[in-house]
Amino acid sequence: MKRSFFTFLLLIFGLITYAQDSDTLRFEDYMEWVKSYHPISAQADIMLTMGDMEVRTARGGFDPLLYGNLDEKSFDEKSYYDKREAGISIPTWAGIEINGAFEQNSGQYLNPENSVPTGGLLSAGASINLGQGLILDDRRAGLRKAQIYQQSTESERQRLLNELYLQATGAYWNWSLAFANRELQAEGVELAKVRFRGIKISFEQGDFPAIDTVEAATQLLNREYNLQKAENELFMRTQDLNNFLWDETGNPIALDVQVKPEELFSDQPLILNEEELRIMIADHPELLLADFELASLDVERRLKAQQIIPVVKLKYNFLTENLNQFDQAGFFENNYKWGLTVYTPLMWRKARGGMRLAEAKIDFKQNSRDLKELQLRTKLENELNCWSVINNQIATYTRNVAALQMLLQGELRRFEIGESSLFLVNSREVSVFSSRVTLNELLSKRKITYAKTRFAAGVGFE
Repeated sequence: MKRSFFTFLLLIFGLITYAQDSDTLRFEDYMEWVKSYHPISAQADIMLTMGDMEVRTARGGFDPLLYGNLDEKSFDEKSYYDKREAGISIPTWAGIEINGAFEQNSGQYLNPENSVPTGGLLSAGASINLGQGLILDDRRAGLRKAQIYQQSTESERQRLLNELYLQATGAYWNWSLAFANRELQAEGVELAKVRFRGIKISFEQGDFPAIDTVEAATQLLNREYNLQKAENELFMRTQDLNNFLWDETGNPIALDVQVKPEELFSDQPLILNEEELRIMIADHPELLLADFELASLDVERRLKAQQIIPVVKLKYNFLTENLNQFDQAGFFENNYKWGLTVYTPLMWRKARGGMRLAEAKIDFKQNSRDLKELQLRTKLENELNCWSVINNQIATYTRNVAALQMLLQGELRRFEIGESSLFLVNSREVSVFSSRVTLNELLSKRKITYAKTRFAAGVGFE
């Protein structure tokens, strides 16, 4: 039976026009905003401050030390002693400690070895470790570890930013997918409404049976249900995206309902240089963090090795009543004091155990680092393979969508001349909409896979 030309036009050209005056949140602008204002980005920068402060704290071990001492005893109207001393001690990176002091003592019962000229006694000299601590001591080891930690904070910062990059990218393109699917379902609802109105008019004119109006009505209800699901999904994905939006003052902000994302299909193709990524993985933040930890463990091993060496500490000080006599004093000739301290354990069990433990920790960490590198390289290859597969799937499914649309157009022509049914038209149209949803999912997945591949290579924000 010949259908009316009016009904045919409604079926073929029943399209909806959407308002295009809403703003678009571009992906690049969104990512730049996330990098600048997200709390994790701020935490990543704080890591650098923590590294700087760790080094400053360790350098405090080399700060000059001023000291003073006053010790006086008086009893039964007798001055037993009055001892006064002030001085400065200056540690150096070479392990030599420079000392200077002024001493003034008096009293009836003063220990003879503390007797000094009435005007006081000046001393200047140094102490040096000739055995244990000559190459490395606790103070220098602490500073070296702090410097290694300072270097590692840059890698830790990069690791945090890389994770933020991946999470923010996933949130954006999932939002874009939900938006595209909502628009698609809204388009389907409008088409179903137009078709229902056309079928109803044709039924009233006697062209269609009553059962076709029921078919059109159920199709409309089904698409309205799908639209409701799509709107709920869009709401949830928008809330997920809001987690990454913060203003300059550190307060969270909510996305305006009029703002829309970039389209999933981009005219600018995404390109990954596979060989470059395979090279860049050598500087992956997790591998660098493992290297820094190995470097810190090596400092600990060297320090433990120093403890096997006997302690030999030499002290020497010139003594003078005034500063002018320093240049006239001869080494070990007159007016000096010196000392030599030597001691060592007999079996060195503590030192040898500590060194072997440090070596075991290095071996353990090295094995973990090698395993981590293998896992990271395997993950990168998997992501590169997924990247290749998803591109092939998109190319295949794009052709499939085009073919299904051609079948729908053909079914509509058959329906117009009375050789098909509304059920078959709806079935063809459902297949088209379902395939477009799948294509949207593949396009979104490609965007996220691109980010996952870069993340696997240790790369995040540009």
